[in-house]
Amino acid sequence: MINQQAGNRFDKGRGAQYNPKNRFLKGEYVQEHTESIDDWEQEKRTTEYIYDDSKTIVNKVTSPDVGMLYSANPYQGCEHGCIYCYARNSHEYWGYSAGIDFESRIVVKRNAPALLRKFFDNKNWEPAPISFSGNTDCYQPIERKMKITRALLEICLEYRNPVGIITKNALVLRDMDILKQLAALNLVRVFISVTSLDEDLRQLMEPRTASYRSRLSVLRRLSEAGIPVGIMNAPLIPGLNDMHMHDVLKAASEAGAKWAGYTVVRLNGAIGDIFKDWLFKAFPDRADKVWNQICACHGGNVNDSRWGNRMVGDGTFAQLIKDQFKLYCRKYHLNESKMEMDTSHFRRLINRQLSLF
Repeated sequence: MINQQAGNRFDKGRGAQYNPKNRFLKGEYVQEHTESIDDWEQEKRTTEYIYDDSKTIVNKVTSPDVGMLYSANPYQGCEHGCIYCYARNSHEYWGYSAGIDFESRIVVKRNAPALLRKFFDNKNWEPAPISFSGNTDCYQPIERKMKITRALLEICLEYRNPVGIITKNALVLRDMDILKQLAALNLVRVFISVTSLDEDLRQLMEPRTASYRSRLSVLRRLSEAGIPVGIMNAPLIPGLNDMHMHDVLKAASEAGAKWAGYTVVRLNGAIGDIFKDWLFKAFPDRADKVWNQICACHGGNVNDSRWGNRMVGDGTFAQLIKDQFKLYCRKYHLNESKMEMDTSHFRRLINRQLSLF
């Protein structure tokens, strides 16, 4: 039940309900408590796109517990608006807020394809899987127009470099033709993020994403096309969606998922205040319980920066989640095979072009 009382207005079209201060900016105007500002214009925020000519597109991932070596993000910020998203903090480096700005001011890296070609042509590159959406969703709405992710996939296929994808958007089906060719060479894995099967919860927690039914359909269609697929049941939020784990993993397995992963929500940086504000507005009847259970998974805090602990938490409740996840994976035959991709097909095209002369 959403609290609709004065001072607790809730915008169902957005995840974050306000813009907190950017920690890197000394002075700025922010809209934190709209109920106390009578003359502040209360118009719906429309999405703005900022076109950026970046210097790099592939990032080396140094965190040992993330499960990827390299990532590429054609967009910064994400219109999906997932309230818990860990990528919100990175938007502050661009001079924006981690709140509403994150989901309404999207940075578009329009030269990403040229940068990826240059990266692959570098003689020092040793072929390895590159994960798309390591930070924000590569299939968010603007991709339908820009087609940057599709261009990046075409380049991965051309160079025969393996790629991993994680998304909440059915737009990934548009690129089925490329994904099939990558799959034939064992060069791709696609993970679909499914946090629950409760549509009412999704509309509050992930307001601009594809429905859960649609995501399961995507899993099924990709699997039937011979594209290896998995599911991320993440993040698990105690008291909101952790009790849905069984049904999610069962449905994903039936749809063709071969692998599954999970994380326990961690609210680092500005995300803590953004999430808490959302939680007490969206679920005032259980907000205290949910908040305390999150703290119980991180040693009394809502965030834990220790490697190995920060993603799965610790304590009794976190262990219960871990045990249940292992049980359900065994029951539904998930994670029975390794997710190894083939790097032996890689070819550096600049060498082939030079050989013609």
